[in-house]
Amino acid sequence: MPNIGPLELAIVLVIALVIFGPKRLPDLGRSLGSGMREFKDSISGKNEEEDLDETKRELTKQSPATTADGPAEADPEPVEADVVSDGR
Repeated sequence: MPNIGPLELAIVLVIALVIFGPKRLPDLGRSLGSGMREFKDSISGKNEEEDLDETKRELTKQSPATTADGPAEADPEPVEADVVSDGR
């Protein structure tokens, strides 16, 4: 099997540029990259639900958000209010 060196790679890139044009080439690269990423994730058994769960766990481990007045309360107390009608 022949080795692909920098000269062969440059020739392939020039041919792709001539065939697809400079406007479509970034879109093709982006779609190729996302396709390879999806293939790799499907092979490794990783899915989006696991990613979301992992992100949620990381966010809950972080300290509570701070506001302009200072640190936010972890569990704010519920506010009770009376409903006032104007009698119309």
